[in-house]
Amino acid sequence: MAIDRFGRNIHYLRISLTDHCNLRCIYCMPEDQTFRPNADLMQDDEILLLTRLFAGLGFDKFRLTGGEPTVRANIVEIVRGIASTPGVRSLSMTTNGILLARLAEPLRQAGLQRVNISIDTLDPEKFNRLTRWGKIDQVWEGILAAEAAGLTPVKLNAVVVKGYNEDDVIDLAALTIDRPWQMRYIEMMPFAGVTDVQTQQVVTAAQIQEKIESEFGPLEASGEYDGEARIFKIRGAQGQIGFISSVTVPFCSACTRARLTADGVLRMCLLREKEINLLTPLRNGASLEDLRQMILDAVWHKPWGHGLSQGVIPLNRAMNEIGG
Repeated sequence: MAIDRFGRNIHYLRISLTDHCNLRCIYCMPEDQTFRPNADLMQDDEILLLTRLFAGLGFDKFRLTGGEPTVRANIVEIVRGIASTPGVRSLSMTTNGILLARLAEPLRQAGLQRVNISIDTLDPEKFNRLTRWGKIDQVWEGILAAEAAGLTPVKLNAVVVKGYNEDDVIDLAALTIDRPWQMRYIEMMPFAGVTDVQTQQVVTAAQIQEKIESEFGPLEASGEYDGEARIFKIRGAQGQIGFISSVTVPFCSACTRARLTADGVLRMCLLREKEINLLTPLRNGASLEDLRQMILDAVWHKPWGHGLSQGVIPLNRAMNEIGG
């Protein structure tokens, strides 16, 4: 068991498989973003070795992220390897859904259990503007393929950006009325690359909730969290609505996660710059015990929370370079 100095059991690892992406969302990266060469990223065997190390330390919940994880070569075999690792209880993925129409069933058969799919608007023109070249039809096909493959419960993520899609939260919420999906609204968080957008065009969870309730009436609160999301329902709806308020209502005290970037760097807080490089020591011949101790030391020194309220913004990586 990996315990930090505040007594939190850190057991959830988000593994970024690549910093590459097939979209260029305005809140994530610049349009001319350059990506790391593949040789700088963790190779398949290195991902599986580090997964075994973390699982041996009590990490049992794993999520694959990016960039866009489905563009990673050998993605199905990587999923198969992680899913078969002793100690891995939960394996999910955050994806933009573009490639899920053909990958959902193979991924499920390989051992993937669930997906979170990003969909910031249902309007084709707005979607293209937000993603810079994405097509909403491909994402919709991916959502339906995920549901058909049994990658459920389907959870949909929307980042709300002032001036782009704040009015679209109502149409997205309506998806939960007749479908057992969870629609999750995420406050923008500031990182390097597109910091001006992320700080100046934030729509808070409270503002999003107010807009949804103007259409559907008061939301029913479950009084529960699903991960980091506070859960509500439209009255009589099959599905749920979640609000992830990392900026205005942080949930740091309950954080149990760590992040492993695509280039093999351990990051104990999404919004803090401190990192521990695991890949370089691994490639330089560090023993498994050395790596194990590095992980335990990093966990012990996990910060209590982010510093956004004090104006501390992490600028050493863009979002796609960390993993969602």
